[in-house]
Amino acid sequence: MKLLLDENLSRRMIPFLLNDYPASSQVALLGLERFSDRELWEHARNNDYVLVSRDADFHELSLIQGQPPKLIWLRLGNCDKASVIRALTEFRDAIEQALIAENKACIEIG
Repeated sequence: MKLLLDENLSRRMIPFLLNDYPASSQVALLGLERFSDRELWEHARNNDYVLVSRDADFHELSLIQGQPPKLIWLRLGNCDKASVIRALTEFRDAIEQALIAENKACIEIG
């Protein structure tokens, strides 16, 4: 499972996630920072990413557009990068279970 972090999440997190989520990236690292939410959604869909965001707009897109892509909606409040990394790595098995085995379109972490 590879993640695409929305621009509201730091690209500096990527090196810490690659062991658990190989080939993951962040919007700015791919030159997509000027893309609209719908364009990011399509990019994630076309490139087999699981989208990771704090933005409720992506949750709404998930309800309207369906999957793929799948979405991890971070609802952790105002926290540091280390907390986000810890949540994504410590709950990796549960995330994989929900998104792949149970075929859920969106999961909330918070």
